[in-house]
Amino acid sequence: VCLRGTKAHKKCYLISEGTKHFHEANEDCITKGGTLAIPRNNDETNTLHDYGKKSMPRVSDFWLGITDMVNEGKFVDVNGMALQYVNWDHAQPNGGKRENCVFFSQSSQGKWVDEVCRTAKRYICEFLI
Repeated sequence: VCLRGTKAHKKCYLISEGTKHFHEANEDCITKGGTLAIPRNNDETNTLHDYGKKSMPRVSDFWLGITDMVNEGKFVDVNGMALQYVNWDHAQPNGGKRENCVFFSQSSQGKWVDEVCRTAKRYICEFLI
């Protein structure tokens, strides 16, 4: 996987070829043996931002493995673990019950925005190495 993606901080990241809804994107990453990317600190955010810019310069956002589907307003990673790090964009999250999935905004330097899960977006899978 790392041959096609990028390697940093004991993780491999791989950008998707096409777009999928959040749930399909999540399933795709799991099928490949990983999860949707979950940045745990500023270094990982910067790595994802740079990787996205280099790999897909015209793509403005990517799904992350973060949702509040189970408990409105309580965002957790796709493994159900509480977040120790958050990077919300200005006035985010703002979607209430409608927007339960989180994307990584390239135009906002990797800030997070909540969004309707059925929106089709590119995504980045992460694999622990």
